Order: sequence, then C-alpha cells, then structure tokens
Amino acid sequence: MAGGTPRVFVSHLADIAAFDPTGDQVGRVRDLVVMLRVGRRPPRLLGLVVELSTRRRIFLPMTRVTSIESGQVITTGVLNVRRFEQRPTERLVFGELLDRTVTLVETGEQVTVLDLSVQQLPARRDWEIDRVFVRKGGKSGPLRRARERGREALPWKGGGGRRAGESLTVEWSAVTGFTLEEKGQGAESLLATFEQLRPADLANVLHHLSPKRRAEVAAALDDDRLADVLEELPEDDQIEILGKLKEERAADVLEAMDPDDAADLLSELPEEDKERLLSLMQPDDAADMRRLMAYEEHTAGGLMTTEPIVLRPDATVADALARVRNADLSPALAAQVYVCRPPDETPTGKYLGTVHFQRLLRDPPYTLVSSLLDDDLQPLDPDAALPVVAGFFATYDMVAAPVVDESGSLLGAITVDDVLDHMLPEDWRETEFHLDEDENEAEGAAHGS
Repeated sequence: MAGGTPRVFVSHLADIAAFDPTGDQVGRVRDLVVMLRVGRRPPRLLGLVVELSTRRRIFLPMTRVTSIESGQVITTGVLNVRRFEQRPTERLVFGELLDRTVTLVETGEQVTVLDLSVQQLPARRDWEIDRVFVRKGGKSGPLRRARERGREALPWKGGGGRRAGESLTVEWSAVTGFTLEEKGQGAESLLATFEQLRPADLANVLHHLSPKRRAEVAAALDDDRLADVLEELPEDDQIEILGKLKEERAADVLEAMDPDDAADLLSELPEEDKERLLSLMQPDDAADMRRLMAYEEHTAGGLMTTEPIVLRPDATVADALARVRNADLSPALAAQVYVCRPPDETPTGKYLGTVHFQRLLRDPPYTLVSSLLDDDLQPLDPDAALPVVAGFFATYDMVAAPVVDESGSLLGAITVDDVLDHMLPEDWRETEFHLDEDENEAEGAAHGS
C-alpha cells in the first residue's frame, strides 16, 4: 500500500464495499476477525468478514486485501466463498470487542471501548490492532445522545458534540480486560457502527452474533427499530430475543410490529406466555392479534395486516396522498388505498373498491376517491389458501390485495412480501440462491491461510 503504514479506525470499515481489481463489487464488510495474543501483544488482524450479494458471509484474509482507502476495500479478486465459521481462537471486533469494559493499566480506571484502530506493519502484509479509543465514566455517553439528537457525527468521526466523560486514545498495551469471556459489554458502539443498515441487514448482523451479544444489542435498540429487525429474523431468533426482554417491553415491541408479523410470533409462544403478553398490550392491538391468530397461518386471513390505508368515499385524492406519504408504511402497503363506508378501521363498513397510487397521481387533488375506484377484481376471502393467494398476485400483477368477509367488510390487506415470506423455505435467510456449489468447493484457499 502506498503511503507507508496506514492506520484505520474500525468504525470506518463497517458496511463499506469490497471490490475486485476490475472495480466489480464483491460484497460489504460486516466485521473484522482478530486473534488475541498472550501478554499485552496487540492482536493480529486475520481478515474481514464480507457479506456477498447472496447474503452469504465469507472470510477475506488480509493477505488478499491490497488497499483500504476512501471508504472502500480493494481485494486481489481471489475469494474463498465457503461460509465463514469462527474458530475458537478468533474474535470478532464489532461483535465481541466494541463496548467492552476494560481497565487502564496506569490508573486502574474502568473505561468503555468505543473504537479500535488497525495498522499495517512496516514492510509486511500483516495488520494488527495498535490503539484503543475509550471513554471514561458511565454508559450514557455521546453515542446514545447523538442518536437521540438526530444521528450527529460520532465523536471519533469528527463530531463536536458534548461528552459525558473524557475520551482518549491509548496504546493496546495501556489497557487490560480483553478477556475471552463476554463480560461488561454494552451495545452502544456496535449500534452506532451499523446505525445506517436496513432492518434486514441489521437482522443479519444480529443473527450471526452470540446469544448473549444478540440480547445486549436487542436491549439497546429502541422499540420501533427492534420491531423492524424482529420482523426480518428467523423464528428461533425472534422467540429467543422476545423471551429475554422484560414482559412490558416485549408487549410494546409486539405493538410496534406489523400486526401479521406480531401475530405469527405470538402464535409460536406457549399459551401462558401468549396470554400474558396480550394482557399487557393495548386493548385494540390485542384484539387485532386475536383476530389474526383465529385464522390458519397459510390463509389470506393469516397473511393479512389489519392496518391498510382505509378512506371513506368522500375523501379526496389530496387526503389519500397525505396518508400514502406516511414514512412508516411499507412501499407495498402504500401502493393503494381501500375505500369503505364507516367505520373506517378494520373490520370496516362495506368495502367499495381500491384506488391505486398511480391513479392518485393522475387526478386533481380535489377529486373524490369514490370516483376512481377499481372494483373489477373480486377481493380475497379470508379462508383462501396460500396457493390461491399467490395465484391471485401473479395473475393480476398485484403488490397488495384486499381481504373481505362474507358481509362485505374489509378485514385487512395482504402484501406481496408476506406471500413470499410464507412461500419460501423456512431457512431461506440461510440459503444462497445464486451460488454455484461446485465453484464454491473449488474457489480459494483455506480460511485463515
């Protein structure tokens, strides 16, 4: 690498892209793998955990990294695409070292690890952790306040915010306490490092952490963020995380989830736990959960959400667009509005029809939505089986569809992502759909070589 022996703070490597020599993106950096050494010798940086576009995580040895600069990693292009498996002697920097409580050797003070820097050794291709950025004082420091003030710059990334405790950078040998046990570890720095990730990507990060670390990160997320992440996790992880939350908070998180996802999760809990959580929820939310759980899982009623955009016939295009602009709605749920007679919460009065988002964009703001109805398609019955629902979506190129009962009331709406979630294999998050296994076996050298 040009420029001598560069030093890089690991927070700058989170989620950056890795490229091959031709400029094609290989994947994104999700963690760093180091090997702790005896005494106070700095850990050796073995390589990077890179997530491919297929969501598979692979190990990229530092011997195959030719450059780290301008927010990108350049590789030799030679990859071993076997799934990364952590060895007993290895530690993950983001997952296991950040937020750890360690001790300053000189003063005996306890400090919290906010960041680490890695440096390439002179005249060699080896890298090691050389410095530790720490904060004195309590846990409620600048990272949490930065997020609360609107995600200001982190203090070691140039932010100028106030600090709850003195922060300083010391040599690796100046601290002790990086033991192999997970003790005294919070989640602030890890969350700040990955705060820009989409919920699905953050869920993938959590899925690959240890159960203890996963619980710490989940506890540090706010309710809405945790709800979004839970919706993207495998069922086993959902149950594990929910079980480690205090019951009042677990009920709050369930309320923040999409009703259909929350109902699916509740259905997997023991009856006693399910009833206790339902009793802690707001009555309206609990009623929605019970209504959804009354349907078989793989039916339209079991797939639907009870919170589509419902408008009365006298609403205008301007009213509809104001509702569609709600940033909390998924794109599929915001793709259309459902016009019904009062009451306008599910189950509604008589369902009249649907108005698609594109139609709303073509008509004047004062136009009544009742004059724009698409009422040609027969809505789905709540007992319609999954294959029938999937066929409906495929036949009519739908991204969302109404579910209406025998009396003509709108019960909810199904979105295409819910259909896909239930049609894919249970382990689809662990499956690489585009990876050639023959190529996988032949590609690259052994992990850690």
